[in-house]
Amino acid sequence: MTKRVIFDTDIGIDDAMALLFLHGAPEAELAAITTVAGNASLDDVTRNAQVVAERFGIDAPVFRGAPGPLGEALGEGYPDFVHGRNGLGDIPLPVPARRAEDLPAAEAIVELARRHPGELSVVAVGRLTNLANALALEPALPGLLKELVVMGGVFGFHGHRGNVSPVTEANFGGDPLAADRVLGAGIPTTVVGLDVTQETIMDEAFIDALVARAGDAGAFIHAITRFYFDFYEGLGDGRQCPIHDSSAVAYLLYPALYETVSGPVRVVTGGVALGQGILGEHPERYLSDAWRDRPACRVARSVDADGVRERYLAALSKLAR
Repeated sequence: MTKRVIFDTDIGIDDAMALLFLHGAPEAELAAITTVAGNASLDDVTRNAQVVAERFGIDAPVFRGAPGPLGEALGEGYPDFVHGRNGLGDIPLPVPARRAEDLPAAEAIVELARRHPGELSVVAVGRLTNLANALALEPALPGLLKELVVMGGVFGFHGHRGNVSPVTEANFGGDPLAADRVLGAGIPTTVVGLDVTQETIMDEAFIDALVARAGDAGAFIHAITRFYFDFYEGLGDGRQCPIHDSSAVAYLLYPALYETVSGPVRVVTGGVALGQGILGEHPERYLSDAWRDRPACRVARSVDADGVRERYLAALSKLAR
């Protein structure tokens, strides 16, 4: 069964890879792309969405979203040392012919959800600011969306820790207040964090396979991952990268590849642990009320990494036909 998807993104390198995954997978139909500042400025990530959509014939409209967080964020500026100054590894980019839609992203999410109640899945792979703003506009949004899959957080499974602090993942750290509000809103939600994305790796051999089988999509991914691989090689990880945002797409389309646990999730909105995601698997046991009366989320704890790579390669190969 095909899933209709809103892709909420701060399009950097791994976001572009995830967008092509959605585009190639027969199980997905892109309803809209909504952009949010994060991996680069709002102007840059919106342009990136337009460029990728034009190059690969993605018909979904692009809506500009939030230029900054709702509240305190961890750090300032944009991670150009990870994604390049333009967000796509500093490869040359054309000026897009298509324009973003006039409707702001949060309003677009609400409008689409009202028009298609119970039908839309949201894959959010950046800060959750657009969704928090949409909830402020339409408190009934949790009952209008089919599901939400979030790439964010880290919960300590397999010994993984944060990538912007010892306990914080970048998307949650970029807007902790929005993340806490969205994860407590009652949308049927699965959180796919670093615990599984860092277990799922693409190396140069895998990129070579994409180049051989995925045509222009493979060539594009090869080009943008040069900068990305340089960054991870500089960390001592070798010529490879984790599959962050594409893991959220993989969960949406192929949930059997993942094992999850369930419980309310809070995101710390101040102090030294700003942006930390905390899973409360047994809220009835806690002295704190912070987890009580919060809806449960699913949190991915393990993954069939080979299965994710196989499905990614299969989906991208379809774009060459």
